Amino acid sequence: MNSRCFSPPRVFSLFSRPSQCLVSAARPSYLRSMATAVNPRDPNTLSNYNNWRSAHITANFDILFEQKKLVGNVVHRFRSTTEAQSREIILDTSHLDIGEVKVDGQPSKWELLAPLEPFGTPLKISLEKGVKLNGTIEVDIAVKTTEKCTALQWLTPAQTSNKKHPYMFSQCQAIHARSIFPCQDTPDVKSTIDFNITSPLPVKTSGLPVRDSSAPAAQSGNQLYRFHQSVPIPSYLFAIASGDVSDAPIGPRSVVATSPDKLAECKWELEADTENFINTIEKIVYPYVWGEYNVLILPPSFPYGGMENPIFTFATPSIISKDRENVDVIAHELAHSWSGNLVTNASWEHFWLNEGWTVYLERRILAAIHGEAYRHFSAIIGWKALTDSVEHFGHDHEFTKLVTDLKGKDPDDAFSSIPYEKGFNFLFYLENLVGKPKFDKFIPHYFTTFKCKSLDSYEFKATILDYFKSDAEASKLLNELDWDKWFYAPGLPPKPQFDTSLVDVVYALAKQWQTLPESSFKPQASDLEGLTANQIVVFLEQILRWEQPLRPELSKLMGDVYGLSKSENIEVANLYFQVGMKAGDESVIEPTAELLGRIGRMKFVRPLYRNLQKINRPVALETFEKYKDFYHPICRAMVEKDLFGKKEN
Repeated sequence: MNSRCFSPPRVFSLFSRPSQCLVSAARPSYLRSMATAVNPRDPNTLSNYNNWRSAHITANFDILFEQKKLVGNVVHRFRSTTEAQSREIILDTSHLDIGEVKVDGQPSKWELLAPLEPFGTPLKISLEKGVKLNGTIEVDIAVKTTEKCTALQWLTPAQTSNKKHPYMFSQCQAIHARSIFPCQDTPDVKSTIDFNITSPLPVKTSGLPVRDSSAPAAQSGNQLYRFHQSVPIPSYLFAIASGDVSDAPIGPRSVVATSPDKLAECKWELEADTENFINTIEKIVYPYVWGEYNVLILPPSFPYGGMENPIFTFATPSIISKDRENVDVIAHELAHSWSGNLVTNASWEHFWLNEGWTVYLERRILAAIHGEAYRHFSAIIGWKALTDSVEHFGHDHEFTKLVTDLKGKDPDDAFSSIPYEKGFNFLFYLENLVGKPKFDKFIPHYFTTFKCKSLDSYEFKATILDYFKSDAEASKLLNELDWDKWFYAPGLPPKPQFDTSLVDVVYALAKQWQTLPESSFKPQASDLEGLTANQIVVFLEQILRWEQPLRPELSKLMGDVYGLSKSENIEVANLYFQVGMKAGDESVIEPTAELLGRIGRMKFVRPLYRNLQKINRPVALETFEKYKDFYHPICRAMVEKDLFGKKEN
């Protein structure tokens, strides 16, 4: 079976729970004909996954907080996918301490090959004999993580909210799973997983908990936590967190987990919307397959708004704004349960298939709940983020394309709002091109066709053309579409005609501020009465777009009259600080530095540092030096590149 059309084999774990994805084992013939049997399509892995596929992983780890290490072993069940009977297995690793390697219970020869940055060091395992096509072998690797692991963040008690216990969490996207254990670290390979994790503190993973009275006893003072993931997932969705956390229900199939001192406020923030979000998207696509949908609110150094780890979304505490205005993040991460987690980009070059679809589905959820105007309102905010990213990279930059070239490049360097928002705008364009009623029927077809599979942009194109081939009008429009321009043209796509009814009021307010100080306009707190926090975000974004910034005294007046610098909604506060720094208002420097010491979400951290170094570079460098150990390794590395042009040693 060739590498581009491989479907996960029928696997039954020791818990006898078959995969939820067995119903979609075969690809349509028009997709099989596109496949190549020679080369894998992911340039960001060093594994020879065109010869082998990891069908099941058992991860056995002790969490050693004092040593800041995971120690244990992983067992891969590999399936041969070639008649050539390869006698070597090559896996991705990065800064790992490898111990004994066994193949089918017997010690095996292995070696670490020459490192190739940024992709790590390949682990080559030699086999005494080849394995016939579709045959399986079991490879057991003893492994320890090291201090250079980029996937794990270890927090001292002082870095947590209640200051009582240490904390550890993982972030494997895009290519960081290889720093936890040897694996085929590519989204083009999916495996079922068993987690057996020993820790002195509660553990959460991207699997469902297994309660088995026959489980072996844990080490003294520790507890063994067992989880199973029956739906095949790629390595970047491998997730572990451990710390002082408690759970509370936020719906009939959902809990929120977080530090006990924050549990009540997190429960309040999420319980009104979570099940409503699930019910809404199930009507758009099809029923949720993962059993539970839970949210783990992490400590503030988590670098993303959310990470769509199955079963447990890992989320930033910045969404707990005490006004339920930032729960759109949960709609987004929930949508990943279909787009990304079930149907996955085959490589990070096609990241828009994960994120563009997810933003599209997120906004369809919001439209169903709040009305179509709200979907357009969200898209307008997204267009500003897209514009900012294009301007940051440059309008002709490779990373502003929908389909990027990542050969020899670190996918983290390409991370931005572009695959999210340019991807959304492409799908929104297709929806309007064929008509929303027709596109609505295509959505479940697409997610059924690729359920539990990985695909690239060319398979997406083939699928939508095939689906509409019997509809003469839609087929003609799709075949006449300039697909290459959408896929490969850098810069901004054509801007849609958005419904501006929810932003006109803040556009008008921004224009009044633009007339100051010459006009008679006198800002008052009542200017913001009746506006949501997201509308205030758009107001501030409008001001940031001005070529001529506010005067420093007017920036300070805005913060004082509207109370923006004291907002508990970080979406609002961080944008106000950016307005102030652009204006040259030195009064925002201190609160900006303070905010940078209590939030590690890159969406806020990176633009705040970029602006802070423009108004006062010494303060920016001093702030980073003070808080760099607070940030996640991924965030720290990206800020180093922003401040110094390259990662410092």
